[in-house]
Amino acid sequence: MNWQEVCSDPHLNNLPYKIELNERGQILMSPVRLYHSAFQGKIIKYLNQLLAEGEAFPEFAIATEKGTKVADVIWCSDALWQQIKHEAESPVAPEICVEVLSSTNTAEEMAEKRMLYFAHGAEEVWMCSKDGAMLFFTPEGEIEHSRRVMAFPQQIAV
Repeated sequence: MNWQEVCSDPHLNNLPYKIELNERGQILMSPVRLYHSAFQGKIIKYLNQLLAEGEAFPEFAIATEKGTKVADVIWCSDALWQQIKHEAESPVAPEICVEVLSSTNTAEEMAEKRMLYFAHGAEEVWMCSKDGAMLFFTPEGEIEHSRRVMAFPQQIAV
């Protein structure tokens, strides 16, 4: 199965799960809890307030060699958005990709997603823990705070 087929399948519409594809085209589903949505909303709000050019979006599909990964939040420059806005899934990762962690996420899974996002062009990958603590990464490793959004808080409350 490919991402276009997932998007077109009426049986998969309105499921209360985050859907991704693995490298074999198999559907992976994760339940979404309310805190997850709340953190997504706060992160989007901060990004749109702190960055004048570009826009933040939730649930953004990115094509990778390990299947379609869906970043919980992304920030995309206006220039990149103009190149990809008509795609079913983005062939490149936006400048900032954010994952809101849940109890089902493993360290290995998150390390793989960071690697995939960086391999496809992300400048930074952020992780938001279940308690709202933010971790920031570049391809070189973890950094103290975002280089692109210096004023982004280290902790988010919902």
